[in-house]
Amino acid sequence: MTEVSSLTGRLLVATPALADPNFDRAVVLLLDHDEEGSLGVVLNRPTPVGVGDILASWAELTGEPDVVFQGGPVSLDSALGVAVIPGDEGPLGWRRVYGAIGLVDLETPPELLAAALGSLRIFAGYAGWGPGQLESELSEGAWYVVESEPGDVSSPRPESLWRAVLRRQRSELAMIATYPDDPSLN
Repeated sequence: MTEVSSLTGRLLVATPALADPNFDRAVVLLLDHDEEGSLGVVLNRPTPVGVGDILASWAELTGEPDVVFQGGPVSLDSALGVAVIPGDEGPLGWRRVYGAIGLVDLETPPELLAAALGSLRIFAGYAGWGPGQLESELSEGAWYVVESEPGDVSSPRPESLWRAVLRRQRSELAMIATYPDDPSLN
């Protein structure tokens, strides 16, 4: 079996050609990627559900918009907390994934993390791929792989994240940001 180069911490940006409605113009932060598969959360799918409606104790610590995000189509009844915590060491209840980005154990009392949190988002569900599945989608041209920035997790305008991430690329990808929502109207 060939070794898989880890894409953990990188962003998957849906190409305009990606046909799956779950990932139309999605920006996915990969939280885990190895030979056993991949797991990530969609950063730009806010729901109308407030964090306080389902996890009241964490509501004060989330940024704007303070809603739950649909992290992907898998396990929509589960919640994941993704937080940016600057510095070398994170507090109890937080596990570094990549750089300053990590996962919050939502069973931890929020006050143990409050002072250290740079930002926090709560996701219902996640995006998952089995062994080799993501690599297959990448070879088919379904995703662009780009570097993440800590601010992507807590973008105050998640609805514009797809264009913003593409626009900041120093390549022909920046032009894709101007791709029309409906090319047939062009």
